[in-house]
Amino acid sequence: MTQTSRPVAQLVAPIPVVEGAGVHLRRSLGTAALDHLDPFLLLDHFESAEAADYAPGFPYHPHRGIETVTVIRTGEVRHGDSLGHKGTIGAGDIQWMTSGSGIMHEEMPQVRPEGIAGLQLWLNVPAREKMSRPKYRDLRADQLTEATTDDGARIRVIAGEGDNGCIVGPVDSLAVAPKFVDVTLAPGTAFRDAVPRGHTAFAYVDRGEVRFGPQHTAAHGPALVIFGEGDLVEAAAGPAGGRFLLAAARPLHEPIARYGPFVMNTRAEIEQTLQELRTGRFIRAEPQDA
Repeated sequence: MTQTSRPVAQLVAPIPVVEGAGVHLRRSLGTAALDHLDPFLLLDHFESAEAADYAPGFPYHPHRGIETVTVIRTGEVRHGDSLGHKGTIGAGDIQWMTSGSGIMHEEMPQVRPEGIAGLQLWLNVPAREKMSRPKYRDLRADQLTEATTDDGARIRVIAGEGDNGCIVGPVDSLAVAPKFVDVTLAPGTAFRDAVPRGHTAFAYVDRGEVRFGPQHTAAHGPALVIFGEGDLVEAAAGPAGGRFLLAAARPLHEPIARYGPFVMNTRAEIEQTLQELRTGRFIRAEPQDA
């Protein structure tokens, strides 16, 4: 059977926002214009060498009902949480957090000469897993297999499979079957990889120029590239090369009720969450696994 290349359905320019205690970001997913791409809820791109843009950081704050994936490109972020975890993640590292029934954490970019750069993605989870036990996967750069494909693309597989099944990422066994592949294209190189039909798929270009799909649609970073239906994603480097994160996952087709850092299925569940936060019952000593 002939495989079809996913066309570019939409190009989205990120918009500037300020979050946390005053961190300047570019947001392409989770806006008034593009609320979500089931099951993806938010995509932020942080990048600056100006300390005032990022030093205030994200002091202690709560989450419930989602997974957050943070990819550090440049610099260092210190983190800590209500489970007792603390440490730092640096260039090439990834933090995958399951907020589950509730977690409090902080993310504080460290002021360094090179500044800070990275991506944070929020991934929804099915209703049956929203009140599961919170947990972390801290993935150091040296834990991720880096490979060069036959077409010259340099890839790191974070979740799912890459290079048409030749590489398996360290994150698996999730309900939405996510596929996250970090791709760097030097001039003259290309990328091609399978994505299951019916799965939502996009690429976020954060550096350079990359041309996607059968029409070779050009995306100049920073840009969110949303794909239509098909069997695989194809990309080719622009004249100076480029870098992007490919993300795909199975849609949940469940109702979404969101309020800031909380994402549940009904407004009543949000109200319950806020009540627990006000009365000190948000953090559960023994949350129930789904």
